[in-house]
Amino acid sequence: MSPAVQDEFYRIGKLPPYVFAVINEMRAKARAAGLDVVDLGMGNPDGATPRAVVDKLLEAAQNPRNHRYSMSRGIPKLRQEIVRRYKKNYGVDLDPESEAIVTIGAKDALAHLLFAVIGPDDVVASPNPAYPIHQYGVIMAEGHACTLPMPDPACFLQSLENLYRGPRKPKMILVSFPHNPTTTCVDLDFFRELVAMASKHGTIIVHDFAYADICFDGYRAPSLLQVEGAKEIGVEIYSLSKSFNMAGWRVGFCVGNRRLIAALARIKSYLDYGIFQPIQIAAIIALRECEDETRQICAAYQRRRDVLIKGLDRAGWHVEPPRGSMFVWAPIPEQFRAMGSLEFAKLLMEKALVAVSPGIGFGPLGEGHVRFGLVENEHRLRQATRSIQNFLKQQ
Repeated sequence: MSPAVQDEFYRIGKLPPYVFAVINEMRAKARAAGLDVVDLGMGNPDGATPRAVVDKLLEAAQNPRNHRYSMSRGIPKLRQEIVRRYKKNYGVDLDPESEAIVTIGAKDALAHLLFAVIGPDDVVASPNPAYPIHQYGVIMAEGHACTLPMPDPACFLQSLENLYRGPRKPKMILVSFPHNPTTTCVDLDFFRELVAMASKHGTIIVHDFAYADICFDGYRAPSLLQVEGAKEIGVEIYSLSKSFNMAGWRVGFCVGNRRLIAALARIKSYLDYGIFQPIQIAAIIALRECEDETRQICAAYQRRRDVLIKGLDRAGWHVEPPRGSMFVWAPIPEQFRAMGSLEFAKLLMEKALVAVSPGIGFGPLGEGHVRFGLVENEHRLRQATRSIQNFLKQQ
């Protein structure tokens, strides 16, 4: 192999080893050996996409006119539908032509928006721990990822205020609520304070709203764009993945500030021709007709949350129930804390045959926790907690 090929590639060299791969490999080996692993690691919805959406996809795919290149920005009727949803659910007015764009999932929106607006050493502030793309998307875009502790929303705002007092002020604030992995939820007052702070300093806000509809116990997650003045500085990223069990379909949106939307559209015009058009047509049906299915999906996650929390409690592992997201963020039991989250996750995999995500994979402040995904049915969750209980009793 030539020396040029052996050299580490520039951007690849900026990325750390994929911590989750260790657990994934252990899980694969255990299953290959015939062992029954309950996989609560990846946040991959296990439910079916609503039948009406699948039927519309099949119908639209039969039409040869839909087999051609589509529009990078998304077809007009789909943009109009997301705008209608924001008006109905949040009272937010958006222009489907200049303030909304269809993206190939939320990751596409976030990664390419960062490439569009972040330059070398631009500071992007975000909570830690966080979904990995929130940090490493910034690094790949040549920005400086400034991760701030978020034991609670008020502490994050205080850390942000302290950052503004320093020599390097953030160009962008990147947040996500309900939060992955910590499940932290906020109210509209949090966003009011965030918008006031960002407006004062001319900072962009990006809100990843992937878990907009997965909320429990009467809590309803607010949209950033409900705050007066938010559209002047910010955008919100919404996805059909969790709300409609459409993770593999890869349909998302970025809505809000027209200058940021235009920048994202410009980047995407060079990179893709949009989503396969039958998928976009089917996504219209999801937004227009499947509100009941979304409520059912949310209710299923709440039932799973309750089963997991009660089962862990019986095992002697007390965890606060989340108000939103499809995860449970659990502090490692005291007797195992010194070993760290990766070693503890490996131990759970080996001894209890339960796969979870180690907190360290979400950043240094994720250490001391593991993340459970609510991606198995209630029977399997009970099986998992019984296995964990047996494991903990033997220690």
